[in-house]
Amino acid sequence: MQLGMVGLGRMGGNMAERLRAAGHEVVGYDTNPELSQVPDLAGLVARLTDSPRVVWVMVPVQFLDQVLDDLGALLSEGDIVIDGGNSRWTGDAPRAEKLAARGVRFIDCGVSGGVWGTEYGYALMCGGDAADVAVVQPVFDALKPAGEHGFVHAGSHGAGHFAKMVHNGIEYAMMQAYAEGWELLEKADVVTDVPAVFDSWREGTVIRSWLLDLIARALADDPGLERIRGYADDSGEGRWTVDAAIDLGVPVPALTAALFARFVSRQDESPAMKLVAAMRQQFGGHAVQSESPDVAAV
Repeated sequence: MQLGMVGLGRMGGNMAERLRAAGHEVVGYDTNPELSQVPDLAGLVARLTDSPRVVWVMVPVQFLDQVLDDLGALLSEGDIVIDGGNSRWTGDAPRAEKLAARGVRFIDCGVSGGVWGTEYGYALMCGGDAADVAVVQPVFDALKPAGEHGFVHAGSHGAGHFAKMVHNGIEYAMMQAYAEGWELLEKADVVTDVPAVFDSWREGTVIRSWLLDLIARALADDPGLERIRGYADDSGEGRWTVDAAIDLGVPVPALTAALFARFVSRQDESPAMKLVAAMRQQFGGHAVQSESPDVAAV
């Protein structure tokens, strides 16, 4: 297929690379001229000759609506726009309606995979009309991991971003559990090699996971996490998950506690949050704050 990719940052650029490797033609636009293949959105749309045109948008949410408005004015009836950013699900149906008034179709797609997605594939959670998803299915198939898993058409508009929101809420809780376990092991004098303990858990245990593999990687590089400050930011999806749980009357104590632990990390030093910060750096390439003012943050 041929498609446009708007936003060629850490995620969008890597996704474009994976799509090209699968044989798709990707025309990329970014506000950074060193990354962009075209001067502006009009130039991107002009380069797309297939019908319907497909444009995948990977921009921060604060710029999303302006980009969608501009694309809506440039695209033709039947064209498809995909929002693959970390947008709040409640905005998807209104955006779909606004584009539909111009005849442009809309798909919301939660994307997980971080900096490793180029190599291993991205987990994709889509919301929108089944007919529209079917048109773009070759693109989804190229981005997802090999095998039968990694893609879901979760439901109507908003379902994709809602599923990704819950995914991230679960991720918060899993990371926090690993981090608290690490702090407890570090505190106990009886355990002399904490990195080796985590490494041993990677096979045969019920808590083995890709996150655990990334923990082992981080601890191999910095066994005591001495180069990382115990500070972890939040992208907003953890907050949205808790908000949705409150609205729906669903108890999510583990997810809520994990979110609040991030807030704690911004007050006083938190050893557990060192590991949360290390995991975020490993899977998503997120910046970490240096423990020492004399050492540059990674």
